[in-house]
Amino acid sequence: MSFHFYLGSATKLAQKVSEKVGGAEGTKLDEDFTEMEKKVDTTTRAVMDIMTKTTEYLQPNPASRAKMSMINSMSRIRGQEKGPGYTQAETILGESMQKFGRELGEESNFGLALIDAGEAMRELGEVKDALDMEVKQNFIDPLQNLHDKDLKEIQHHLKKMEGRRLDFDYKKKRQGKVTEDELKQALEKFDDSKEIAEQSMFNLLESDIEQVSQLAALVQAQVEYHTRAAEILTQLSSKVEERIRDASNKPRKEFLPKPRTSLDFSISENHNGGIHSGAARSPGARSPGEPRSNLPFFLSVRCCVHSHCLIPSAPSSHLHNIPLQKLTSLLLLSFSPAIFPLCSKVPSKIPSQVSSPHGPAVLSCTLRL
Repeated sequence: MSFHFYLGSATKLAQKVSEKVGGAEGTKLDEDFTEMEKKVDTTTRAVMDIMTKTTEYLQPNPASRAKMSMINSMSRIRGQEKGPGYTQAETILGESMQKFGRELGEESNFGLALIDAGEAMRELGEVKDALDMEVKQNFIDPLQNLHDKDLKEIQHHLKKMEGRRLDFDYKKKRQGKVTEDELKQALEKFDDSKEIAEQSMFNLLESDIEQVSQLAALVQAQVEYHTRAAEILTQLSSKVEERIRDASNKPRKEFLPKPRTSLDFSISENHNGGIHSGAARSPGARSPGEPRSNLPFFLSVRCCVHSHCLIPSAPSSHLHNIPLQKLTSLLLLSFSPAIFPLCSKVPSKIPSQVSSPHGPAVLSCTLRL
């Protein structure tokens, strides 16, 4: 850069410091200019804040906004005009409803209602996409264009005018050291810049009806969105009410309990001491060989004198043949809370002692099940 450029920058800086620190008084601007400058500054701040808040209104989730901003930035780097749009929350909710509605099946009232609601949410997502597109094209983009061109141009003119004012004031204070032509030239440049800045601000403020039209486009897009959303939700409400009426008119099914599974504690040659679940049978059914009796079922057990454990009774010859694994199962059963408390006192007429090479003497007692 030329020497005159650095010299001009130094004089402007010196003048600005003298005004801010030393209290020097610079050239005063007229009141109309100052008022227009304040309005333009307010307009600039309003445009920036409204664009940000409108984006938050369309996509309240900050994580989604950050993700979309990154995607759009990558799309611009790749040379694409715009990136893919984000998935609306209504669409995500609708997909979840339809998924679980299909899993529940057509026999489920709740499942059918979820499918209806999911379809309505999907339509709401499409309407929300249309709202986003309308607001972006007819409101956000025009404001962005206003900020990037008109307002930025005005700020450029104001900055240039301020620099020329500082240069003029610096030279005016040094009238004896600068020539009259230099002073007149500095004043002319300042007046030219002031006129251009004033004209650009005036044009912006007088054409603010364009911003009103853009605001009307935002309102109209919202009206169309909420009208269509109300129609979709009204139709969904009618479908849900109809399903409630249909379900109320259907005969109510009665619960029929299935036969319970019985446990067979018998010991046979093929099943040495194990506990197995018998086949489910009705209360009136009986196994082959079972006596026809309505008396309660008794299970005879042997009570070890020393260890107080219960072993389901069997002929003494069978006790010698019970494998260790099966015997362990019987011991675990004997300590079950469901059986141990049922052991009655040893009857006085049937006590007996049995000797066994595999354990201590035992006493017989009876369990009533």
